[in-house]
Amino acid sequence: MQNTEEVWRLVDSKKDEFVELSDRVWGMPELAYGEHRSAAEHLAMLEKEGFRVTREVAGIPTAVMGEAGEDGPVIAILGEYDALPGLSQEAGVAEPRPLPGDGVGHGCGHNLLGSAAMLAATAVKDWMAANGVKGRVRYYGCPAEEGGAAKGFMVREGAFKDVDIAISWHPASLAGVNEAVSLANTRIDFTFVGRASHAAAAPDLGRSALDAVELMNVGVNYMREHMPDGARVHYAYLDAGGIAPNVVQARAKVRYLIRAADLAGLNALVARVRKIADGAALMTETSVSTQVISAVSNLMPNAPLERVMHDNFERLGPPEFDDADRQFAEAIRATLSEEDIAAAFKRAGVPVKKDIPLADFIVPLEAKGDGGNGSTDVGDVSWVVPTVQARGATCAVGTPFHTWQLTAQGKSPLAHKGMVHVAKVMAGTAVDALRDPAVIDRAKADLAARTAETPYRSPLPADIQPPIAAMSRGV
Repeated sequence: MQNTEEVWRLVDSKKDEFVELSDRVWGMPELAYGEHRSAAEHLAMLEKEGFRVTREVAGIPTAVMGEAGEDGPVIAILGEYDALPGLSQEAGVAEPRPLPGDGVGHGCGHNLLGSAAMLAATAVKDWMAANGVKGRVRYYGCPAEEGGAAKGFMVREGAFKDVDIAISWHPASLAGVNEAVSLANTRIDFTFVGRASHAAAAPDLGRSALDAVELMNVGVNYMREHMPDGARVHYAYLDAGGIAPNVVQARAKVRYLIRAADLAGLNALVARVRKIADGAALMTETSVSTQVISAVSNLMPNAPLERVMHDNFERLGPPEFDDADRQFAEAIRATLSEEDIAAAFKRAGVPVKKDIPLADFIVPLEAKGDGGNGSTDVGDVSWVVPTVQARGATCAVGTPFHTWQLTAQGKSPLAHKGMVHVAKVMAGTAVDALRDPAVIDRAKADLAARTAETPYRSPLPADIQPPIAAMSRGV
């Protein structure tokens, strides 16, 4: 307890600098693999705080790592800083008001995510130095969580091979240990090639690649009735073949995002989608080729680390928001539907409380959510290193992510308070593991038991590299 409170005070002693870091990154939103300015800001802060810095981790230009300490166990704290397209928004206003520019915005709170993770790592570094504790704490600045699977590539290249435990978090409406449930997924581009012709004078000579894409989409839509519960399939046209309707489209491309509860289910579903694509090509007398863009594993739970993190949440209590925070949160909630608000509680597995604009409780550890699940490349880390994630309360309860409302709250005092709060939880979790080696032993045993029959196999094909150029352009 005393050591935990000491590291919490160390978090408070440097919180202002990291709040400023978060706000700077919010103001320079960059897409996956293109986070050059954001990564530079993180590198500068790591150097300022005295970390030993590694650039271009796993050969990725915007992946960074800072390490402090000597010998002992290695504690990794994971951060992110990529943004999303189409979510530009003025800060601090409760109405859609995009900023001038390219339309990119921090609609998932990764400006907060990276800053809080580094704040926690810095506090642990300072605590180890003050107490003469052996061990190493690492901050991993991980790019391209939004669809780029950077952590998966980092795992594949051995970036976490000597890590004992990993700690991370994500912004959320409510505070508590993140239930380790996510969907494995892959993104695959299907390119159809046919034959161009004059659509009026010689339509019989054409073979439409656009027809093939549309037939593929129809086939996948019919498959939806026969997929496992919880599986998801989404698609987007990357190339519809041109804008001239009097030309039979000779080339068309569609990107599919396929999700399933685990890697085995994902592989089976991908095989079915590929057969549908082959059938569409056969029907249209076109050819089809595929390229895997990225892939991530489902999250692996770790009960011992989840208990330690929850104990830190309970000791700390919920964030201390004030009336001004609640007033802004109410203004944001006025733009939301009742379904949005209820969904936040359903995902956390707790009863709906419509009268609270901001989190005023800690989600019980035993709560099991019944809402939809997304995907994260933290999943791949969790298969090779005992991993635990927090949810930090950084927005009005019910705020949907990947929306202008989330971007609008990204620099607000309430987001800053939630960020500092969760940094204390992560730092306390790390200190508890450093003080009691049995925590790490139990965490490793738990992971070994869960993976004994299904060892980790990267879902990334061995021959693909991070899609750095394409994704940084928003493709």
